[in-house]
Amino acid sequence: MSDKIIENNQVTVIGEVVSEFTYSHEVFGEGFYMMELLVKRLSNSCDRIPVMISERLIDVTKDCRGECIMVSGQFRSYNRHEELKNRLVLSVFAREIEFIDEEPDGAKTNHILLEGYMCKRPVYRKTPLGREIADLLLAVNRPYGKSDYIPCICWGRNARYASGFDVGEHVRVLGRIQSREYVKKLSETETETRVAYEVSVSKLECIEES
Repeated sequence: MSDKIIENNQVTVIGEVVSEFTYSHEVFGEGFYMMELLVKRLSNSCDRIPVMISERLIDVTKDCRGECIMVSGQFRSYNRHEELKNRLVLSVFAREIEFIDEEPDGAKTNHILLEGYMCKRPVYRKTPLGREIADLLLAVNRPYGKSDYIPCICWGRNARYASGFDVGEHVRVLGRIQSREYVKKLSETETETRVAYEVSVSKLECIEES
């Protein structure tokens, strides 16, 4: 597959392996496994980012917890059917991995570039403290007819700019993948803490169709 095809979805994350490998699925005899990477932010907090990795890239029988690795690949989504509805599941699909001796500082540990199309109208709002936020959902095309649906969040002037985007608009974003916990209400008495993943946007632009 030529690099040209996947220029619209590029991710590099560097962090510490904090889980064992768990089997996900198999394609043409190649097994894929999930693991979690703890990636530092500049603010000293961390994001826990799920990574899907082929058994051909790493020895999945080994416990790699505590090791520091650099993963390059794409941010992918799929719909998992749960309790009568679909839930969007996101992970970094690893194309290359490299073991490294030590983690760099938080500035270079988490980088993503996406180019895609707006799936729905942006949701623009202000926090009680007046901070501007816009939520976007971007469809990023894969080479063979599928798309990944990636939630993105913009702040400040980027949020104001993004609030004017229309459905179908061609957008390029630069940012980082972040994880955040939220509480899902399952019933009147039950709640569950879940983790959502999204792209925190640092730069974005609208691409004029030629």
